[in-house]
Amino acid sequence: MIASFLQGMYVSVYNKNMMKSVRIFLGLIVLCGLFMATPVSAEGGTDFRFFNETGHNLQGEFLKYYDNLANPTAVLGYPITEQFEKNGVLLQYFQRGRLELVGGTVRPTNLGQLTYKPGVKLNFKNSMACETYGGYAVCFAFLEFFKANGGVAYFGNPISGFEFQDNAIVQYFENARLEWHASNAEGNRVVVTHLGSTYFTLANEDSALLDPVDPINNTTKPEVLSLNVLAFPWKAVTYSTDTQLIFVVVQDQTSQPVEKAQVSAVVTWTDGSVQTLPMLLTGDSGIATLPLPVTDQTYGGLVTVDVDVVHGTLAGHTETSFRIWY
Repeated sequence: MIASFLQGMYVSVYNKNMMKSVRIFLGLIVLCGLFMATPVSAEGGTDFRFFNETGHNLQGEFLKYYDNLANPTAVLGYPITEQFEKNGVLLQYFQRGRLELVGGTVRPTNLGQLTYKPGVKLNFKNSMACETYGGYAVCFAFLEFFKANGGVAYFGNPISGFEFQDNAIVQYFENARLEWHASNAEGNRVVVTHLGSTYFTLANEDSALLDPVDPINNTTKPEVLSLNVLAFPWKAVTYSTDTQLIFVVVQDQTSQPVEKAQVSAVVTWTDGSVQTLPMLLTGDSGIATLPLPVTDQTYGGLVTVDVDVVHGTLAGHTETSFRIWY
């Protein structure tokens, strides 16, 4: 892990021209992250945005702050709550952080300080590839990401050096934690930890705040971005001749039911024969129930069911099975 980190991040710089070239190169890597998908603005207004990814709205001063970040999805992620008031302060949680409105000014919450626990300290740096803030050096790709995404104004000062935690090389800042993921694609190896989600639990916030909501503008309709498909039999074990039901549950990216999804299934019986079941649609609860008569199956044999789901241009797949008893 450390060897990979050093190989990927360490740059030896012997003169100013070389340092300039290295900074330009690393800056281009960071810019690759700017092409990450961003939420689509809602129709009918620009004072709010609905995020289909999490089923929450962003509005007012929080939206302005979000849009002024160089790469908001990389730094804050998507909102996981609506804005709400707590102890006289307006708050909103995001995957990677939390914003608060104090005295008319939006600022990130100091989640790095609130969640920091010392890890295994790693003592490597290069003065030519580091800058010092608040007594700690920020180096290599961490420095490039830090400076490209708001620097001290967003992240605050570092409160640790390089450490090894959670199977990753990390560095804590007042408001965030950076992680190095060598296996990620080039340009996306520096990642902001999901401290917003972590602190939401640590702060014992009301879990109902995480529930998806409707767009503020009722002319905007939530979109299904992905399908989560589950299937299970009514009976885990049946007789060789019996009645059986296969329940198929289809949910979207926010675990909400998907209505009118097309469900088809292929059954492989104990003797290897195959049966295709008639296509059904999910109801408003996102569930389709497939009747499956069982006839003269081999004792102890396994019946498998392959389920395919289509909704618009999206597709999903899962499998389930049950055993023949006697």
